[in-house]
Order: sequence, then structure tokens, then C-alpha cells
Amino acid sequence: MDLSYILNELGEERENYFNAVSPPIIQSSNFTFKTIDDFRLALNDEFEALVYSRGQNPTLNILRKKLAALDGAEDALVFASGIAAISVPILALLQQGGHIVSVENPYSWTLRLFESFLPKFGITTTFVDGRHVENFNKAILPETKLIYLESPNTFSYELQDLGAVAKLAKSKGIITMCDNSYCSPYYQKPISLGIDLVAQSATKYVGGHSDVVAGVLTGSKALITRIFNQEFMNIGASLSPHSAWLLIRGLRTMPLRLQRSFESAKTITSWLGRHPAIDKVIWPFTGDFKQSKLAHQQMQGSGGMFSFTLKDPSLQKTETFCNSLQHILMAVSWGGHESLIIPNIATIAKDEYDVNSERHQLIRMYVGLEEADYLIKDLEQALTAITP
Repeated sequence: MDLSYILNELGEERENYFNAVSPPIIQSSNFTFKTIDDFRLALNDEFEALVYSRGQNPTLNILRKKLAALDGAEDALVFASGIAAISVPILALLQQGGHIVSVENPYSWTLRLFESFLPKFGITTTFVDGRHVENFNKAILPETKLIYLESPNTFSYELQDLGAVAKLAKSKGIITMCDNSYCSPYYQKPISLGIDLVAQSATKYVGGHSDVVAGVLTGSKALITRIFNQEFMNIGASLSPHSAWLLIRGLRTMPLRLQRSFESAKTITSWLGRHPAIDKVIWPFTGDFKQSKLAHQQMQGSGGMFSFTLKDPSLQKTETFCNSLQHILMAVSWGGHESLIIPNIATIAKDEYDVNSERHQLIRMYVGLEEADYLIKDLEQALTAITP
């Protein structure tokens, strides 16, 4: 299916809504029926019918079709946040006594889900270095029901061999799930590599304007229906029609935005790598990235987000550098038009900062849609502020 068709036409039956170029926002909480028989049929299958917008909604259904097609999946669900798109399917797929094998250092709220929330229900998690497939195999227990991946990680960019992990899991009857927020389906398609479920924060590249919070889950129709019929409907983490419309709008320009961000990141990482105040730049598409070969095999490109460390990683120098930036904003998230930076020290109490820990030293930058030279000038003046 052509990308242009997916983004601009799929699901948009314009003759049904006055031939409007932009699809309408069906801001209705519920839908009517003419007969008891019609009503009864709909209530028996809310996955296929329009009953109540906590389940399905016409605007959301347009978005679902596009997102499923982008991932090469049979179906999709959309959620009110990215973490909901991770939490709800995990709650649907595991029961008391179940076990998860997860990559280490996943997204912070995913980590909290595994370490604090799921143990309340008797579900345990083993964390492994996902760069080596054999680590997953060693961690699998008889009660393992899910292997959870995040490729790449969104701070230090470790990758997993998605195809190899999927093959291992299938041989043991274990479901695989991957957070694909960093690449988006434009640059990486885990389902084509054998992964069962793919989640992403649509807040990032799908939305693209820092004005909507949302999540996406794609997979087989059987799995998506199973998740919808119980946990999705019970927990009620559904997306509003207006937010779905904003995401449809964002999809129109997603390829252009990602391409711009990727190309600018190439320029900026190259410049940073040569700067005397920079110790290391970490990005899957730098020449010295340890998993560069795998990155080129399973990723067609990358969002413009990378991390770096300073030659002098002291708390004072790191804070001075970040506080000196004038145009690059300090904030969480990524994927919008604005460039952002987040130092890992912001997540660590000052008295707990370990100057010898590379993870503590990391400064993550997302490259937005500004001119690369404009961003380099801002980085240069901030680095000058910490250079003797």
C-alpha cells in the first residue's frame, strides 16, 4: 500500500461527509439505533459497531486504519497516552503468576509499571541486556508470557535484533511487544520482522506539534480484538475524537518532518563529535555506534534524537551548559517542531549524582525543524560558557 495513499486517503470516504477534504470530528459520545435487533447486535460486538465513543468512534476509526497500515498490521487501537498503549495490552495478556522478560532501562513509566504496579497482581519481570539474544533465552521461565522490547532505547539507544528475538519467542509460544516510539513506523516496522504487538507514543512523531497526548498499539486482529473486548473497554483509556483528528492532521506531514529532523541530526551530531568540549555522541547513525550494522539492517533512518556527554561531566558544568541554551528548550518528550534537551541529571537528586556513571552524564537532544546552523550556534555559545 502506497505511503501517500495511507496518509492522505485511506479510511477517508469523503462522499460520506459532504466531500470535505479534511475528515470531520465526530464529537459524539454515543450512537443511535432504529430497532432492538440492531441495538442488540451492536452491543454484542462493540469492536465492529458504533455504540459509545469509549469503544469505537468514526474519527478514531479513520486514524486506526491509517496507523495499522503504516505498521503493516491487521488492526490498531488508539489510546489517551503512550503508556496506556503499553499498560493496557500487558494487563490483557498476563495473569497472576505470569512473567515478563524485558530489556533493561526501558521508558521510565514502563519501568515503573514492571517494578511497582504489576507485582501487585503477582506478575514479575526479569530485565536483560537486550543487545544479546541469548540473554532473552536465559531469562525465559515456564511462566513467561511476554518478551518486551524497546529498540532503540530512548536515552542510550541500545538495539535488539527484533527478528532474532521474534523467532526465539515464537519457538516457545511467547508473545513479543516492542515500543517503536523512537523510530515510528516510517523508519522501522517491527511487525515485518515478526514482532506481535507494536506500541508507540503518538504524542511524538504522529502528532508532531506538541499539542496532543496519545498512544497507538498495532498487531493482529485477533490480539487487538482480545485486548479491546476486556481491558481496553474496562479501563477506558480511549482517545478523544478531537485528539484523533489532530493525529490525522499530523500524519499528513510526518514523512517531511522526520526527514528534516534526521538530516539535521546528521549535521549536528557530526559537529558535536568534533567539538573539544564533547566527550561522546551516542546515536544509531554515527560511524562509531557499536550496533551500527544492526541499526542499518532494521531501521531505515532515525528520528533526530541523540545523546552526548561532556568532557567535563561535573554537575556544575552540565547545569551551566544546559542553563545557557537560549533557543533549544529544556523539556521532556520529542517529535514536535521545537528542539528540546533533557539532561539526565534532572531526574537525579544532586547528592545522588555519580560523575563516573555515563548514564548519569547523558544529555539527550531532540532536533526539531529549525535550521541546523541555528541550533549549532546555540550549542556553541552554551559550550563556550563551560570552556576555560
